Amino acid sequence: MEKFNLLAACAAGLESVTGNELRHLGYQVQVENGRVRFTGDLRDILKTNLWLRSADRIKIIVGEFPARTFDELFEKTKQLAWDRFLPLDAEFPVAGRSQKSQLHSVPDVQAIVKRAVVDKLSQIYHRHGHLPESGAKYPLEVAINKDQVLLTLDTTGPSLFKRGYRLEKGPAPLKENFAAALVLLAHWYPEKPFVDPVCGSGTIPIEAALLGHNIAPGFKRQFICEDWQWIPAEISKSVRDEAADLADYDRKLAIFGYDIDGQMIAISRLNARQAGLSKEIYFKQQAVKDFKTELTNGVIVANPPYGQRLSDQVSVHQLYQQMGVVFKPLKTWNKYILTSDLAFEKFYGQRAAKRRKLYNGSLRTDLFQYWELAKQRKH
Repeated sequence: MEKFNLLAACAAGLESVTGNELRHLGYQVQVENGRVRFTGDLRDILKTNLWLRSADRIKIIVGEFPARTFDELFEKTKQLAWDRFLPLDAEFPVAGRSQKSQLHSVPDVQAIVKRAVVDKLSQIYHRHGHLPESGAKYPLEVAINKDQVLLTLDTTGPSLFKRGYRLEKGPAPLKENFAAALVLLAHWYPEKPFVDPVCGSGTIPIEAALLGHNIAPGFKRQFICEDWQWIPAEISKSVRDEAADLADYDRKLAIFGYDIDGQMIAISRLNARQAGLSKEIYFKQQAVKDFKTELTNGVIVANPPYGQRLSDQVSVHQLYQQMGVVFKPLKTWNKYILTSDLAFEKFYGQRAAKRRKLYNGSLRTDLFQYWELAKQRKH
């Protein structure tokens, strides 16, 4: 089967997480800023769309080259084998971005690439400068960084964080793939208890349950490449059937989600039901200060409010203090707390064993990591 140069796009700070996911799926990878490169065939395109938890989308690399003038961009784009990917009736919108490059006008860059692709396909399909674009969509992107052009074809469509289960959400929700990345960074195993004490709309516990049951995160959605005529439906069916067989619904999980807001707990239950996991997660209305457990060797992953508005800071810092008090007796538990408040440790009352910088959208955040004593000694 024909091989393609592929990349998995991901959020800044999550490149190593996505890279590890791809390695575990059996691929050799090259990790770069905001993306991970790998190679694969049609089956691999569908498999990675279906299984990657932390990535944003899977793209085919159509071509790469240096360009400092519009003429150079046009000619080198036109030389590429566009008919390998785009049929006569393909709809192919062109998105663009440019950084630190001579060709800094993104609208002009997009227009040049579009014209070059139209010229090439018109020659191949014997049309006179007009293509119908009435068929399936093939989203292209031209990205220029330091005068290096990267032309890609998006196979995903709506971003991979759109799993399809979140019917409702609360204020400032985490994207599903970012929540999944937090679970992966916590090195949680399904035999251990898992708690989110400020669960909001339930995204982190739901992602933990999907991982715990080995359910492919993209199982309930479609990908744009499944509409393309050169990707056989039987390959898609085969990959999805394999994913269904690999899911382990019989595994017993101990996953808990708490929130002080009863409405958010109702939303969490609704979303979990949509994900088919309503019986797998125990949701309860409860303030952080009231949390207690007799369970041991568990993992806490929390995304508390950040207190970015001055009016919220007092209550948020009080919440951080409550976390420090409530979590302190849990000597066998690992705790992972995400916030943009770099003074978090002061209010929590303990220095983190490790801090990891992540970007929640465009917002710089830190994942403060507190490990159980045996792990700290080993570290």
